[in-house]
Amino acid sequence: MHSGDVPHVVYDIGGQRWVKDAPDFADAIAEAYANHQRPRCLCRPDGHGIEMYVARLTNGYIVKRMPNTGSQHATACPSYELPADLSGLGQLVGTAIVENPATGETALKLDFPLSKLPGRSSQPPASSTSPNIASQGQKLSLRALLHYLWDQAELTHWHPGFTGKRNWAIVRRHLLSAAAHKFARGSSLQNRLYVPEVFSVEQRDPLNARRLAEWTSALAHPGKPSQLMLLIGEVKEIVPSRYGFSAVIKHVPDQAFAIDERLFRQLERRFAGELALWGAFDSIHLVMIGTFCVSYSGLPTIDSLSLVAFTPEWIPVDSPHEAQLVRSLVNCRRSFVKTLRYNLCAGTSMASAVLTDLGDPFELYIATESDTTEESSVEPSSAPDHPARHWVWHPSQQPLPPFPTVRTEALA
Repeated sequence: MHSGDVPHVVYDIGGQRWVKDAPDFADAIAEAYANHQRPRCLCRPDGHGIEMYVARLTNGYIVKRMPNTGSQHATACPSYELPADLSGLGQLVGTAIVENPATGETALKLDFPLSKLPGRSSQPPASSTSPNIASQGQKLSLRALLHYLWDQAELTHWHPGFTGKRNWAIVRRHLLSAAAHKFARGSSLQNRLYVPEVFSVEQRDPLNARRLAEWTSALAHPGKPSQLMLLIGEVKEIVPSRYGFSAVIKHVPDQAFAIDERLFRQLERRFAGELALWGAFDSIHLVMIGTFCVSYSGLPTIDSLSLVAFTPEWIPVDSPHEAQLVRSLVNCRRSFVKTLRYNLCAGTSMASAVLTDLGDPFELYIATESDTTEESSVEPSSAPDHPARHWVWHPSQQPLPPFPTVRTEALA
């Protein structure tokens, strides 16, 4: 969980209660791992606890939620996650995303390559980022991978205590942590992922040296397939260059990323909405996720990409109305989780966010212009473990309605 006001986490390990911040907690979970014990999270008042597991890290151990159990936790618990069917995650769990509690590893199936044969043209953005990919089955597009990492990093969660404390350094640290123990196409995702460090003039030389060392695996070799790396970075500008176009990424001022003209024309069409939102509001961040290789001369060239818009709090949004909703929730000091589409196309009805400060999840929907005025046109979830409790905003017919009031007992 990120810095801010978060509740104490208490586990039952072998019949003994442990607070996560206790001095001997690391030893307790190391012993639990050795004895194949499953800690139980005591976030709910029933006292039974929710089964967790201990995963081994390079520098210790960590308690993780069991696959598909996040929605069983209390909404204030750091292990809480939305039911998968509230977002685009539902169609990917167990197929494109397979967790193994025995090893603590997660296998990911991608719909884009991580290598490129010499002489082959760049992959068009539509091949890995089209929202219509959902009909093709169970693989992660570039956008879906970004959404997955954002969810895993809990950067979709917001609590008033996070105000003013979430910046690129925080985002980077949590993304890299989220990529740990994830594997795709036979290799570690963390080893393939480049997320720029925060740039400073004083540290320019060591920063550049670390960047070049990270990119070694993506260097092109004559006659051999190029290994592609994954980039996640904030776009500063995309401008014409001598040969095509260049993407300038914030925190990488010394090295632009090449984009050929065909890829640029496709991204102009495919990501017109994201580019328009970025251009209309100075506060909006535009983040690129893409694959790239590095030429003999050291020039990084984008092979495929996707663009996603973010609020100042680094919460992904799909439209100006979603940006307005998130801004209002933040200003009202509400706790919530932003839902993400993954591979779902824009026309698919789903909650835009879920309030987590009402005791039980409360879904927030934004109706599209094609929806009727009846709330029944928006289909809230109705699964037994999260009964339908929802709010609907029709932007074309009304201003933003008031949010449900936080009950005192919900904050206890």
